[in-house]
Amino acid sequence: MSVKRLAWSIVFFGCGGFAHAQEVPSTTPAPASATAPSESIPLTVPKGVPIQVVIDSDIRIKKVGQPIHGRVAEPIYAFDKLVVPVGSEVHGRIAEIEDVSGRKRTLAALDADFTPPHKIRIEFNELFLADGKRIPVETVVTPGSGQVVQFVAAADDSSRKGAKDVAAEKAKEAKEQAKQEWDSAMKQVKQPGKMHRIEKFLVAQLPAHPQYVDAGSVYFAELQQPLDFGSEPLTPQLAASLTSPPPDGSFVRARLLTGVSSETAQKGDSVEAMLSQPLFDGDRLLLPQGSILKGTVVQAEPAKHMARNGQLRFIFHELVLPGGLDHKVDALLAGVESDRANNLKLDSEGGAHAAEPNSRYLKTAITMGLAAVSFGTGGDAVGDTTERAAGGGGGYKLIGIAMGVAIHSQPFGMALGAAGASHSLYIHFIARGREVVFPKNTTMQIGIGVRSPAPAKPSQQQ
Repeated sequence: MSVKRLAWSIVFFGCGGFAHAQEVPSTTPAPASATAPSESIPLTVPKGVPIQVVIDSDIRIKKVGQPIHGRVAEPIYAFDKLVVPVGSEVHGRIAEIEDVSGRKRTLAALDADFTPPHKIRIEFNELFLADGKRIPVETVVTPGSGQVVQFVAAADDSSRKGAKDVAAEKAKEAKEQAKQEWDSAMKQVKQPGKMHRIEKFLVAQLPAHPQYVDAGSVYFAELQQPLDFGSEPLTPQLAASLTSPPPDGSFVRARLLTGVSSETAQKGDSVEAMLSQPLFDGDRLLLPQGSILKGTVVQAEPAKHMARNGQLRFIFHELVLPGGLDHKVDALLAGVESDRANNLKLDSEGGAHAAEPNSRYLKTAITMGLAAVSFGTGGDAVGDTTERAAGGGGGYKLIGIAMGVAIHSQPFGMALGAAGASHSLYIHFIARGREVVFPKNTTMQIGIGVRSPAPAKPSQQQ
């Protein structure tokens, strides 16, 4: 592809938004101004691009229309220009508080919870930039949002420990830099003090308690209308810089265009991600924001019983620039932002699995201990009451304790204790494990290596 045709494809992409641009047919005569160096690239953030918003302080949910405040956790680029930096304020509101079903209320009540959480719908409608500019926006929050997120880096290759491997060192540095950038963005969050966290935890154990949006929760708010930030000149130097493939060992920030899960994915399924930030070599642009990585699922194992968690692995093998120029690459997942509760782990080849928290052993030991107490011999009224309360506590928390004390029957307390221990054993060690789920717009760090073309086979002599 010639530099001129690539340049015009880039301009076409900028005007066309999210769509993949096609090359301008060579049979179409270009207008007189087509070769003029004064052509420009529209700096437009297309419809569908998500604003990653982190809630910067605890918000107690009260009513529909309640204001919500957060900050931008990931910078937004238009082609090669930063247009919305990290830390920009985002304002919105609670648009809907859904009712809780009767079944969910009943199950929560059996667990001593009379105020089960409501699903809420949030809208973000205004951006505040550092220069004081206010930008009205229309957004839709994508499913999977609203979780406290952490950055998970892929494990280092243990086979290379102790060896001076330049690529391995570069990968380690890139992952550390990505982690530092995430930690820096999270410094915007006003983390509650230790006493506040303890107080909040104790209040949450009460049968009736308020609901919060926790500080550090991350929402992906997709733009429903494009944002225009003007344009920049399209110089021959800029166009020419985009014809070369990225060097081996490059790392880019990208986001998934569609969600993928170990439960539903099949080997060979397509996976696509879009670069959310441009890649530079010094001041030279290598890959603009909006470049597409195309790949496939190479491993997908759904979760199974006996607490066996799902596994998921995908690779990217093609990189497509906005102008349509493509490169063959070998690209692996090097880091990902994931819901903290999922306890996600990445191996050195980018494979993902959910690790079980060590707390499951403690929780199960506690419920089994309470069950053991409920089977005690007692001997007096106080001992009997304690045993029944212990059995109730292991079975159904506060309600179980109250029932164990009120109903003067040791077999009843023993039954509650046994039920609690059995339930804990089942959910922690026997039930189906957890799936690996990457929702749409999941932010990832991807390591790119360009694949060398296969050598041509020697022609056979006739």
